[in-house]
Amino acid sequence: MDKLGLIAGNGRFPFLLLEAARAHGREVVVAAIKEETDPEIDARAQADAGVRVTWLSLGELSRLIETFHQEGVTQAVMAGQVKHRQIFSSIRPDWRLARLLLNLRTRNTDMLLGAVAKVLADEGIELVSSTAYLEPLLAAPGVLTARAPSEAEQRDIEYGREVAQALAAFDLGQTVVVAAQACVAIEAMEGTDAAIERAGQIMRSLGDPASTLHRDLTVVKVARPKQDMRFDVPVVGVRTIETMRTAGATCLALEAHRTLIFDGEAVRAEADAAGIAAIALEIR
Repeated sequence: MDKLGLIAGNGRFPFLLLEAARAHGREVVVAAIKEETDPEIDARAQADAGVRVTWLSLGELSRLIETFHQEGVTQAVMAGQVKHRQIFSSIRPDWRLARLLLNLRTRNTDMLLGAVAKVLADEGIELVSSTAYLEPLLAAPGVLTARAPSEAEQRDIEYGREVAQALAAFDLGQTVVVAAQACVAIEAMEGTDAAIERAGQIMRSLGDPASTLHRDLTVVKVARPKQDMRFDVPVVGVRTIETMRTAGATCLALEAHRTLIFDGEAVRAEADAAGIAAIALEIR
């Protein structure tokens, strides 16, 4: 069986996928991104002869391809977030990435990563679903916590789902934060946790607890209407719940079958302890 290439972003996603791939007997070549990947990935490679790690910059697309060719990789997967704002950072793209960026009509996530996937395919490297080996972690429909959403939270979910789906269609973000059927914050380049934190700051800035906007927040996170499961799949974990608790959010609504839940038992325990309701919805 050919080696699997793993393009590793930040967070725990790359580690979970690496463990799952190794459990299936795949040798893994990790392309660790200097600006994103947790350095702990080196220790994981040192403990397992079936894992090799090469560090490269986010702008080094040609070196990524050369590394995979040298290692005999014909199939690869992206796992872990690469912050969208990095596109506008001081990182220098190599000639291949620079040409790709110049030819993009827009620089949204789907357009950029789709173009990278095409370049890899042209080089004989198939990019496969980022949920490969991790399908058991996809959210199943139904209430995920001890507490179901209240009637007020259900109304916020209905409204938030409409807004989130509209935003996702334009690749502006996958998360909205709602209070009393009013949109408090939407996710853009900063990511889900930062959007939730911003919503909490906005509510705290109102000052008066008797404000028209009820202070409890509902977080709604959906996939894009035509979500490419090879990259940027919605993910939640314990940190999401911790961020919600700090921000004053009491309810989380996810899209079933298309959202990964990392450390599901810990997520449920953390949510229950904080009195947070979580539910996975089937969206068609």
